[in-house]
Amino acid sequence: MITSRIIPIAALVLCLLHTAYSIKCWHCRSDADPKCADPFDNSTLAIMDCKQAPVPVHLPGAQATMCRKIRQKVHGEWRYFRSCAFLGEPGIEGDERFCLMRTGTYNIFMEYCTCNSKDGCNSADLTAPVRFLAATVATVAMVVAKCAFFH
Repeated sequence: MITSRIIPIAALVLCLLHTAYSIKCWHCRSDADPKCADPFDNSTLAIMDCKQAPVPVHLPGAQATMCRKIRQKVHGEWRYFRSCAFLGEPGIEGDERFCLMRTGTYNIFMEYCTCNSKDGCNSADLTAPVRFLAATVATVAMVVAKCAFFH
């Protein structure tokens, strides 16, 4: 009886967590504000709710669900860009500590890092995704439901 109530409630909580989740990201460019570079200094920057981020023209109806940090070296000069992200995956194979790197001719290097683990995750350090927390909560709810069922 208790199991039949807890599992639907846990499923509902997980659905609400996924749909209601709105991430906030740092928005800055190091060519306009040197504090945007690494080491990152957010003492004078405001964090942006990605619901308010302007949608790119080529992605009508898209919603920003991640944060992005781009590190770029062009002709020996480093630039940093931090913003909300509309496309991509958090890190490589779900590990936010790894970023996509691209190099080109004429001394050009770019590193793209995306994350969705917490608000402001596009600062210097990256952590585990929020979905890991949701999966842990669901697992605990199911274990509690099974224990209650057998008692």
